[in-house]
Amino acid sequence: MKDKEKPEPKEKIEEKPKQYIYIVQASKEIGKCKIGKTKNLENRLKNYNNMTGVSKENIYQYLFTCEVQDMSQVEKDIKKNFFYLREKKSREIYFYNDDLFDRYVNFIKEHKLYVEEIFIKTDEIKEIVKIVQKTTLSLDERGISPIDVINKAKKIKNDEFYTRYEDVEKEIEMYDKSIWKDKCVFCNCDDAVDNDERKSSAFSLYFLRNFNELGLKKLICTHYGEGLDIFHQGGKGYVFTKDGFYDIEDYDELKEFPPKYTGSFDDPLSLKILNEDADIVCTNPPFSKSIKYWNILIDSGKKFLIISNHGIVVNTAYIQYFKNNKVWAGYNRVDYFLNSKWEITKSSGYWFTNFPIKDRPKYKNLKIVPLKNIPEKYIKYDDSKMLLVDKNYIPSNYKKPFAVSVYPIVSGILEKGYEIVQEKQYIAYINGKKNFSRVLIKKVKKESNILN
Repeated sequence: MKDKEKPEPKEKIEEKPKQYIYIVQASKEIGKCKIGKTKNLENRLKNYNNMTGVSKENIYQYLFTCEVQDMSQVEKDIKKNFFYLREKKSREIYFYNDDLFDRYVNFIKEHKLYVEEIFIKTDEIKEIVKIVQKTTLSLDERGISPIDVINKAKKIKNDEFYTRYEDVEKEIEMYDKSIWKDKCVFCNCDDAVDNDERKSSAFSLYFLRNFNELGLKKLICTHYGEGLDIFHQGGKGYVFTKDGFYDIEDYDELKEFPPKYTGSFDDPLSLKILNEDADIVCTNPPFSKSIKYWNILIDSGKKFLIISNHGIVVNTAYIQYFKNNKVWAGYNRVDYFLNSKWEITKSSGYWFTNFPIKDRPKYKNLKIVPLKNIPEKYIKYDDSKMLLVDKNYIPSNYKKPFAVSVYPIVSGILEKGYEIVQEKQYIAYINGKKNFSRVLIKKVKKESNILN
């Protein structure tokens, strides 16, 4: 009888080790965290807690862990996206608070190589961190709004806000690249430039990274030498100029330090550059000097794309510009800024420009309907019998002036057949009680041409 042939053993397929991204924090270092990669979460945590020089009371704990397809690529993208929040360029340490934690986690989860969450800290742990970490009260606890924060900045010297890179990128990429071709861009509000990207303004950094792609002719940036030196550039104002398509290894070679130059937007040299060299101005002017900045910018007649408090559209100092089609809202609002300590600060900013806006997304927020179709709770008359309309409702058949808030203006109502009727804010009184500032508008026969 023939022996049965033994089946050949199946080739053993080795499973590839899983890859992970983690956020870890030491119990006594609650202002920062570490974001890294590993193939063994358990061993990695042990290594942290067994590091030489680490106190036994300074215990490392995971705040978030997840599986990814390519941990090296995800880690690289995290470093690129949050470069300005890293404590040191050569290390994996990032600044930390609850808002930043949420942003780190959201970025990781939205990454195309994200697989699944393994662990995330609970609300209970979050609350413990808050209690230990808190040295100042939240805005709600202090009874103030994000707008109050910016208004306070107008009154306090050196209390300014700095723009995040992602907000600059998000807005600029809404516009056709052709507007930048062969143009000189001027960033004139402490837009520092440094070989270390973390010491560069988000505006200067964006235009340096995209100089060739946008087809720029020249980039001029100024550093303000008399304020808080958030970018660690020193106390001397300077002018940085990149002229033409070429690579430069040391940005310091392109800096000039003119005698007695402050770097302020209203310094004589800055004004000369604005009027003689600049084609487009793009920056975040200081809130404390906003009125003066706007006056200078509008008078220059230059194209611009800047950030300001969204409440300026109902402020008498600025209403004239909106009424006369000198400026209108850009595409995006800006809810978060960096303060002088590189902490995320919630506030109410908006992009403003005199570039044409095409297919404004915010149009969908406008509710232009007959007066009788507006819910009663969103319409009222003040003591002067002026119609007040809220929640982006616009009465399509109302021929008299009526008062609206900020939101219809930044949503583009002035491009939909309505105009501002007076160059000062309207303050409504209801039963003798002062209401918030508004602006008076009315319906006109033709729509604005700022779209073309």
